[in-house]
Amino acid sequence: MLVRENDLRYKAGMKNGRDIEHRITVRVYVEDTDAGGIVYYANYLRFMERARTELLRAVGLEQSETFKNDISFVVYEVKMKFLLPAQLDDLLEVNARVTEVHAASLKFEQTVRRLDSDKPCCTAEISAATVSLSKRRPRRLPESIARLFKASG
Repeated sequence: MLVRENDLRYKAGMKNGRDIEHRITVRVYVEDTDAGGIVYYANYLRFMERARTELLRAVGLEQSETFKNDISFVVYEVKMKFLLPAQLDDLLEVNARVTEVHAASLKFEQTVRRLDSDKPCCTAEISAATVSLSKRRPRRLPESIARLFKASG
């Protein structure tokens, strides 16, 4: 079985730029589950956060550097569907895809599925605002960052 880690892909079809997709593999541990050995619903958000962070890293955005430049990405909207349970010891593929780039936000589509299945356990649409850390307010996405996501000719 091939385990894909740090798998960055560029596709056509994004509303206003490149459709960028990244996948990571996550193992389900006891700490991720409820008393029945099923992944606790809120932990899917943790898995998705890791995938989004690795997507940003793969295009050249290290969080430590964005923080130094007074920039953070803050989730302000989540729409999730829970379809199948993931269980203790499952290997999961967590996919993050940038679908929209706006003046002060990014929109992601995310999927979590078992590596041994094509059926998703969970899907989500997540919107993250660009925020000034010092002012604790939304700010424009710097052009240098927006260029990382926009189509290049």
